[in-house]
Amino acid sequence: MERTTIADVAAAADVPVGNVYYYFKTKDELVQAALAEHAGHLAELTGGLDALPDPLQRLKALVEAWVGRRDTAARYGCPTGTLAAELDKRAEGGLDLEAGKVIRLLLDWVERQFRELGLPDPDDLALTFVGAYQGMSLLAAALRDPDVMTRQGARLTRWLDSLADHDTRAAPPAP
Repeated sequence: MERTTIADVAAAADVPVGNVYYYFKTKDELVQAALAEHAGHLAELTGGLDALPDPLQRLKALVEAWVGRRDTAARYGCPTGTLAAELDKRAEGGLDLEAGKVIRLLLDWVERQFRELGLPDPDDLALTFVGAYQGMSLLAAALRDPDVMTRQGARLTRWLDSLADHDTRAAPPAP
């Protein structure tokens, strides 16, 4: 990100540099817009998943969505995670915090799903789940192998099933 210029962005978008400068006077403004776009896509995705009746179905559908983007992940990793890692190299208190807020939105949504399932430590389960996604995205990109997303997505789904098998709502605690 630091080495990318607005001219690079314009070239990738196949538009004149002036068109990019018209909307974004600085690279930071462009990054803020990208983060807002990521947050919007996340809200749209999780909003659609919220229509599913069961939190386990929602989490599995999220994994399916991630695996469905395996080719993009193999090229770029997780866009928000990659951007957060790049921004974290800067001085604290700027755009790195904004990227963290987008990741926090995902963590909070995932935590709510685990909480609805009645599982203990939903915040830790959310960290494990989102961390698994970040890891598989990073490895898919580093290895340029979309199958990493497929294989690890299947593993993540099996993990979700194993948690559901131990659902604390299924039986009351023993006296």
